[in-house]
Amino acid sequence: MMCLTEGQTSDHIGAKILYPALPDGAKTLIGDKGYDSDEYRAALIA
Repeated sequence: MMCLTEGQTSDHIGAKILYPALPDGAKTLIGDKGYDSDEYRAALIA
């Protein structure tokens, strides 16, 4: 899956768009350092 956002969109906002589309049971996510936050990790675990 790919989510393309405007150049000025925060990575954290773009990441939130992906939450509902991630497959259940996924074990690996590849993203740049913009996706490396405690908030994002907590959302993935939840």
